[in-house]
Amino acid sequence: MKGNILDIEGKKLKQIELPKFFDADVREDLIQKILEAKKIKQPYGPSPVAGNQASASGKLKHHRHVWKSQYGRGMSRVPRKQMSRKGSNFNWVGATVPNTRGGRRAHPPKSFSMISEIKINKKELKQAIISALSATASGKWIMKKYSSIKEEPNNFPLITESKISTLKTKELILSMKKILGENLFELALKKKEVRSGKGKLRGRKYKSNMGLLIVVGDKEKLKTTAFDVVSVGKLGIKDLAKGNPGRLTLYTENAIENLNKKYGEKKK
Repeated sequence: MKGNILDIEGKKLKQIELPKFFDADVREDLIQKILEAKKIKQPYGPSPVAGNQASASGKLKHHRHVWKSQYGRGMSRVPRKQMSRKGSNFNWVGATVPNTRGGRRAHPPKSFSMISEIKINKKELKQAIISALSATASGKWIMKKYSSIKEEPNNFPLITESKISTLKTKELILSMKKILGENLFELALKKKEVRSGKGKLRGRKYKSNMGLLIVVGDKEKLKTTAFDVVSVGKLGIKDLAKGNPGRLTLYTENAIENLNKKYGEKKK
């Protein structure tokens, strides 16, 4: 499988042999499995000692003939804390249990139950990333992800010269217009808009699209807020395939070399 390397003007510079993982089968089941395992939920809940920090000393017993006993006093078996006393007469206040003032909650949210413990096999993770990389080079999967694309594109994967990582944001946007064309450029820009409906009141006021992902080499740096930028070393399944595989992705020439070292077939 061969691919074209484009310059910053969108013109063909040369042709290279692409790594074999760009032609691999797309295992959507593995991708979804890894995405499910990597889901993050912010743990929340009360303090583990909430309701158990009674400032006054004293704990009642229910036995006969013992000091500080509730037995024979006509008192309910609610745990109480001692506020004051005069001789053997105590001023007690209910504490600790849920039906008392300042007591602990009955069935509070437990933070440890919100931490994902799903384990990921290393081989499955690697195969899922290879599948996601392969989907970015497939016009069929890109068309499946973006419903506004009516004809199957055949110029993927998009690869540019590494000079693109030195451009400023304005120059980068102009370069992307030439590389992607008008239709794909509209999908590539990150957009943020106010949601319609009641969701605005429920903590999800804005909607935003994924936009273009630019994958740069490990030694390259590109600063921009117009597109998502990630280096090969930090490239993950969430960057490539969140929602569905086939994200609009552009690679630099150095990124392809680094990816080939990381996921390509090693010579024996």
